[in-house]
Amino acid sequence: MQNDGGKLNSEAECDIGFIGLGVMGNNLTMNLVDHGYRVACFDLDQQKVESILAKDASEREEGSAPRVEGCSSYTELLSKLKTPHCIILSVPAGDPVDHVCHHLIDAGIQADDIVVDTGNSLWTDSVAREEKYKGKFIFFSTAVSGGEVGARFGPSLMPSGNPYAWTRIEPILKSISAKVDPQTGKPIESNTPGKPVKDGEPCATYIGPVGAGHYVKMVHNGIEYADMQLICEAYHVMRQALNMTPSDIAAVFRRWNEGKLNSYLMEISAEVLDQADPETDAPLVDVILDRAGQKGTGLWTAVSALEVGSPAQTITSAVFARSISSLKSERVAASEVLTGPSATTYTAEETTVIVNQLEQALYCSKICAYAQGFQLMAMAAKEHGWELEFGEIAKIWRAGCIIRAVFLQSISQAYENNEELPNLLLDPYFAEQITQYQADWRQSIAQATIAGVPCPAMMSALSYYDSYRTAVLPANLLQGQRDYFGAHTYQRVDKPAGKKYHMEWSDPARPQTTIKK
Repeated sequence: MQNDGGKLNSEAECDIGFIGLGVMGNNLTMNLVDHGYRVACFDLDQQKVESILAKDASEREEGSAPRVEGCSSYTELLSKLKTPHCIILSVPAGDPVDHVCHHLIDAGIQADDIVVDTGNSLWTDSVAREEKYKGKFIFFSTAVSGGEVGARFGPSLMPSGNPYAWTRIEPILKSISAKVDPQTGKPIESNTPGKPVKDGEPCATYIGPVGAGHYVKMVHNGIEYADMQLICEAYHVMRQALNMTPSDIAAVFRRWNEGKLNSYLMEISAEVLDQADPETDAPLVDVILDRAGQKGTGLWTAVSALEVGSPAQTITSAVFARSISSLKSERVAASEVLTGPSATTYTAEETTVIVNQLEQALYCSKICAYAQGFQLMAMAAKEHGWELEFGEIAKIWRAGCIIRAVFLQSISQAYENNEELPNLLLDPYFAEQITQYQADWRQSIAQATIAGVPCPAMMSALSYYDSYRTAVLPANLLQGQRDYFGAHTYQRVDKPAGKKYHMEWSDPARPQTTIKK
């Protein structure tokens, strides 16, 4: 049997080793076998091994040979693989990755073998691991986005590491990745086991040196935080200020999803809002506790933005929104003490206008969130010496991943038109879009403010836009303050750049008020 990588499967040997058979690992393994690869699997929990063997038996054609080989040890796993070995890990980030790597070394892994980490690892850990395991095996990282469904039927993949290793792994990853129609940029989907999508552009591309792929995935997750929060704020305005029901809002989201806001997150948000609680028959969203969890990738993005000095306030606001949601008991107590504006009743016509303005506010805010994410990647790339292809990154996010959206086709086009584009807002198409809709954006945020509905991400997005388009910011006064109390110096607008100046503020003889009207 020939696989997508163009190699013949041996009846006695497996093409790929897979370690970690949780939900993601299980589904990635079945994705691999759907594309013709024979996989040897291992997990510390042997029940998970038995489970995937049963799954393979139920999904493969009757009478056909097993596509998955179960293993009870690391040594057995290596013995079942063709050489040089290719082993994929799907284990929790952190110590478990090193735990597996050390066991593979003890089991006899060789210097030319490749170990691919697909977990949510911090990108700096991947850099450290490549150096740590050099000479023992090739450590390679591949960030995965798309959740359990994406893993099973086609995720977005962000591989990075040793270029030689990429030449060996490329056919595998591109075969199992999500696919898009090259003309429309829309996903080509198949959710049928055993019938994978093989045509279209793969949502997998080499990102760069080790760690770069996980960094890009980290920023993807930061954008995801912002995108989710922006949608939630639109929901909150309609729910609180306009007194619309969850089903009413779901209908609005579905209508928006037919246009420029089309995305996976918009689609599932409508589904959540339309879902009834099986126990009470009330809208499920009204039963869900308003305390948001987070796994840390949004926080990592915010921290990285602060470290490299990249303004990513919409992403950061989304992280803080989750933080303040965790203060549930305090918020309940505060709601009894702190007051807001009185509720306003709107006519049907006024409600329609506000909802239409809110659509444009969400769209413009979304543009800014993505602009911040790509700006952060650009600044990080400059600092770490990476050559990131932003058009390609936008392309691999068009399908498979959580932030997949028709919107990404325009982002890809923007960077294809200008590879040196410093900011997405400066692309002619997006600049025109903001110009066209910013009045509604501003009006929508003003309405939310007057109604007392918090919209931290939308407000920060508008602030980002206004700051970026402003030639002179109040940082001149700020730098004067810094020079006054800390002698931090300042530069002058009428002198060569780079030259520093300091005013002797404590000198009684310094010029006082010398401004002439």
